[in-house]
Amino acid sequence: MIEEIRIASLGVIEESALELGPGFTAITGETGAGKTMVVTALGLLLGGRADSGAVRTGAKTARVEGLVRLTEGSERWSEPLSARVDELGGEVEDDALVVARQISAEGRSRAFAGGASVPVSALSGLIDPLVAVHGQSDQHRLLQPAAQRDALDRFAGARAAKARAGYSATYQRLRATEAELAEVVQTARERAREADLLRFGLGEVEQVAPESGEDRALAAEEARLGFADTLRTAAEQARECLSSESTAGEAGADALGAVSAARKLLDGVRDHDAEAASLADRLAEVSYLLSDVAADVSSYATSLETDPVRLAAVSERRAALTALTRKYGETIDEVLAWAEQGSRRLLELDGTDERIEELRAQVASLRTTLAEQGAALTALRDKAAAKLGRVVSDELTALAMPHAVVTVAVTQHDDPDGLAVGERTLRFGPSGLDDVELLLAANRGAEPRPLGKGASGGELSRVMLAVEVALAATHPVPTFVFDEVDAGVGGKAAVEVGRRLALLARHAQVLVVTHLPQVAAFADQHVVVVKSHDGTVTTSGLTTLDDGGRVKELSRMLAGLEDSETALAHAEELLATAQEARSAG
Repeated sequence: MIEEIRIASLGVIEESALELGPGFTAITGETGAGKTMVVTALGLLLGGRADSGAVRTGAKTARVEGLVRLTEGSERWSEPLSARVDELGGEVEDDALVVARQISAEGRSRAFAGGASVPVSALSGLIDPLVAVHGQSDQHRLLQPAAQRDALDRFAGARAAKARAGYSATYQRLRATEAELAEVVQTARERAREADLLRFGLGEVEQVAPESGEDRALAAEEARLGFADTLRTAAEQARECLSSESTAGEAGADALGAVSAARKLLDGVRDHDAEAASLADRLAEVSYLLSDVAADVSSYATSLETDPVRLAAVSERRAALTALTRKYGETIDEVLAWAEQGSRRLLELDGTDERIEELRAQVASLRTTLAEQGAALTALRDKAAAKLGRVVSDELTALAMPHAVVTVAVTQHDDPDGLAVGERTLRFGPSGLDDVELLLAANRGAEPRPLGKGASGGELSRVMLAVEVALAATHPVPTFVFDEVDAGVGGKAAVEVGRRLALLARHAQVLVVTHLPQVAAFADQHVVVVKSHDGTVTTSGLTTLDDGGRVKELSRMLAGLEDSETALAHAEELLATAQEARSAG
C-alpha cells in the first residue's frame, strides 16, 4: 500500500506530506483548493504524462515522492517488484520502496525508484500493478468495448487469462505466417530470376571444376615454365661455383675445393692445438653440406626442361580460373565458397512452390487452432458474463439502484474472411472472436441499453464502482484511488456509495477524492486540503482531521457552514450513522 506521499511545488500545493494508512481515506476540500493535485501526484508516480504547467508558479521544479510499503501477504506483487527494482539498480529497504517524479518548468521529467534514476516507463511498470486509479475520464474509458472486454476477462480469472494468452500467441503466429506467405507469393517472379542467375553461375563453376588453391599453384608453375632456360643457366653456374669439374692443378677454384684445401691445412696441425682440430672438424661438416647442396643444385638444373605445350595448357587453365574470379570471388577459394552458398540458396529458391504449399498448410492449421481457442475463450466469457452481470446488479441494488439490471453481452459477428466456428464464419481479432458490451436496464421493465446511452452520470458512477467492487474479488489490487467518481450522486445513493467504498476498503487501501459528506463520513481517515491566501500567493496543505475536525468539515460540506449548530449536529449524526453502518458491515 501507499504509506506516504510528499508533494512540493505542484499546482497550488507549495509543500505538503500526506501519511496514509490502510482502509478508507477520504480527501475533501473547497473547490479549487487542490484536491485533484493529490490524484495528479499519484498519476505522476504511476508514470503519467508530465505537464510543465503543473509546476507551481515561480518554482523551478515540482517533485512528488511516494513510499510504497510491501505488506505481509503481498508476495504476488512484492517479489517481482523487488526483483525489477534490483534490475534497475534501485533498492527495496525494509519492505519499503521510495519512488519519485520530478518535473522542471521547462517540461523535462525524471523518475526515480529505490534511489536509482529510471525511465518513466519503468516507473509505470513498477507501480501500475499496485494502484488502480479511477476518475471521470475512467467512466468514459469504461464505455469503450475493449475496456469492457478487458474487465470481463479480469473477472473471469486465471483460466480466461491463460486462454486469452494462448489465443493471442496463436493469432500472432498466424499473422506472421500469413505475412511470410504473402511475401513469398509476391516475390516468386524475383526469386525465379535469382534462381536462373544462380544456375548459370554454378554451371560456369561446375564446367571449370576448380580445386582449392589451384590458382596459386598454377601461377607458380607458369612462372617456372616461362623462365625455364634462365633458371637452368643459373642453376648450372651455381653448381660450377660449388663444385666444378676442375683438374688437380686448378684445385680451389670452386667452393668445395677451397673448403677441402682449408680443411687439409688445419688437419695437418690438429695434433698441436685442440682449437685447430675443432676448426678442422667444422670445415669437414661444411664440406659435407656443400657436397649435398651441389648435388641438389645439379639435380635441379637437370630437372628444368622447356615445355611449350605444358606452358600453354597452364596459361589456358589460368585464364579459365581468372574468368571465375572476376565474377564470383577474389580467389578460387572464395569462388568455391560462393558456389557452396549459391547451391544452398538455389535449393531454397527451387523449393518456392513447396514453401508456398507448406505455408498455406500452416495458415490453415493455425486458423483451425485459432478457431478452437477462440471458441473456448468465448465459452469462458459467456460463463463469466452471466456471473458478472448478477454480481454487478446485486452491487447496484446496494447502491440505491434496486431495480437496475446489468447484462454483459458477449456477441460475435459474421465475416466471410473470418474463422470457421461451427456453422458460422466469425470475425476475429487479437483479443478473440467476441465483442463485449455492458448493458444497463436502470428500471424495472426498461430495455437494456449500452452504458453510454442508457446511464446518467450518477448511474454511470455507481455502475463503475459496482464493476470495480466485483473485480476486486477476483483481481485484487492493493490500492484503489477514486477521483470524484460519485459525481452526479446524492442523497441515499451517496450513502450507499460510501458504504460500498468502506466494504472495498476491508480488502484494499482506498483513497477517495469526494465532495459528498455522505461518502466522506464512511472513511477511516479524513484528509482536508486547506487553502490559504497571503495576498499574492495561494498555497494548499494537507491536514489529517481528528474527530472534531471531521465534524466541522462535514458540516461545511453539508451546509457550507462550519459553526452552525444545526449543521454540526447534522454532521455528528451523519458521522455516527456511517460509523455504525461500517461496524454492522
